Amino acid sequence: MLNYVEDNEARVVGCVNSYLEFSHEVHGERFYIFQVKVNRLSDNHDLLTVTVSERILSDLELHVGDKVEITGQFRSYNNYTDQGNRLVLTLFAKDICPPDAVTADANEIYLNGFLCKSPIYRTTPFGREIADLLLAVNRAYSKSDYIPCIAWGRNARYVKNLAVGQNVKIWGRMQSREYQKKLSEEETVTKTAYEVSISKLIAVDAQAETETPMSEVNH
Repeated sequence: MLNYVEDNEARVVGCVNSYLEFSHEVHGERFYIFQVKVNRLSDNHDLLTVTVSERILSDLELHVGDKVEITGQFRSYNNYTDQGNRLVLTLFAKDICPPDAVTADANEIYLNGFLCKSPIYRTTPFGREIADLLLAVNRAYSKSDYIPCIAWGRNARYVKNLAVGQNVKIWGRMQSREYQKKLSEEETVTKTAYEVSISKLIAVDAQAETETPMSEVNH
């Protein structure tokens, strides 16, 4: 379970789904990435990219198919390419360990941050209410992570009226979803988007130092 001590806490239990691949190096410390597959309660699953330091891997062997428990933070960074700037999201691992044999797949996240864009509210053709949020979550060394989030139902109806700069606390899960991007009239490409699907949200009133909870919703 999460401790709710930091503003950005994430935990997953799932299976390693790809081989380790070198990502980057910072001050002589090498970082690697791999994918973890986390089953949902439905027949679907999420494929999340994990970033891990060589220091964590020094006493750990990861093989495709291994079940692992990962705790850390959901972080963002800008990837600059010839095609432009793209926001990349990754689960930054602070600890990886083998779970107990009876531990079920899990995917949970807690974020405490601030709205940095006006929420985008819409309804689907089937009448389902959805709101897209972009949450700025502070971390050490004056850095921030920008996390796309999606609210549903009554939560969506409520957050559509929140102002930029509003402090909110969010509980939910990290999810991946595929979408089609049209490159030309004849060509489309399949891409993957990552976001936090909100199950519970609290708007924090800074002046009154109170919290207004939103009901938990199923999705």
